[in-house]
Amino acid sequence: MARALGIGVIGCGNISKTYFLLAVLFRGMEMRACADMNMDAAKARAREFGLRAETVEGLLMARDIDIVVNLTVPMAHHDVSQAILDAGKHVYSEKPFVLSVADGLDLKRRADKKGLRIGSAPDTFLGGSHQLARHLVDAGKLGRITSGTCHVLSHGMEAWHPNPDFFFQPGGGPVLDLGPYYLADLVQLIGPVKRVAALTSIPARERTIGSRPRRGERIPVSTPTTVSALLEFAGGAVITFNASWDVWATGHAPMELYGEEGTLFMPDPNFFGGELRVTKRDKQARMLPKWNHPFSPDNEIHPHGPVANYRAAGLADMALAIREGRPHRCSLDLALHVVEVMTAMLESGQDKKFIEMKTSCERPAPLGPREARALMVRR
Repeated sequence: MARALGIGVIGCGNISKTYFLLAVLFRGMEMRACADMNMDAAKARAREFGLRAETVEGLLMARDIDIVVNLTVPMAHHDVSQAILDAGKHVYSEKPFVLSVADGLDLKRRADKKGLRIGSAPDTFLGGSHQLARHLVDAGKLGRITSGTCHVLSHGMEAWHPNPDFFFQPGGGPVLDLGPYYLADLVQLIGPVKRVAALTSIPARERTIGSRPRRGERIPVSTPTTVSALLEFAGGAVITFNASWDVWATGHAPMELYGEEGTLFMPDPNFFGGELRVTKRDKQARMLPKWNHPFSPDNEIHPHGPVANYRAAGLADMALAIREGRPHRCSLDLALHVVEVMTAMLESGQDKKFIEMKTSCERPAPLGPREARALMVRR
């Protein structure tokens, strides 16, 4: 068997724990080291998971590391990924991949020049529910997709997050924070976006932190927290996309796709599983049983109940794709196109105009039950 690729992680915050816990489910890669600007944080994570703690520079120089996972804050994604590529290592980044198309193209040029791979979260679209939706769309069960809706609506995270400042500054906001999950899922289902128009607003110019130790502190809001967009897809579908942190309650489904032969009600694409319902023309919607897919079973308790969480699946797919010489699903082109769509929403909201997309991408290959099992360690 070909050797497992060595994985190092830069950024030892909360999301790193998820990667370290779930990486053991997958074959073809091995977590070996972690680094952080705060060496104490790196050492704590290393002790927790039996890894090697490194400085950032030491990790980039390490000969046993093939892929570096970039889990830094979004504002640092480009610079850290650039340093990883310059060190001759493949990059897998958390979302959002970068904050501008120019930064993404810069990383693409660097990677192409050195023959390196770039991948990026989200990988939740590889989950059992979303891949069953892909199977239904590809099989023509809904007919041609003509339209749809996406709603990611809440009142933000200032009530519970100890340091929510970033979320309400440029580079944050509901589109850049949560949009990648919805847009990556839409692209894998129906293809790339052709043009975008949006309206944006900042209803509240300050937010009040609700959790200790900063409870009661007021923080400024300088990025749109309500965005209503229209997305025209290259295949002809028109999707309404609403993202807001100014909503106390909603009855909208996270995603709905409307086809010539029926409607598909989809679960939150922030998670790998969830309920999937479908109609046959105007008949009553029926619940579909969970697909016999390894990324369908609930394996984690979330504040809202049990959920399926298989984050690191996209990283594992990229590691095996490097070994097998095939495209990986959470690709640079997909991530860059999603970045352009998101930034176009914000630009359109500011300039009040339609914006044509300059990037595009192929739909990632589907990940059916057999292909998903091939990513996993046999138990």
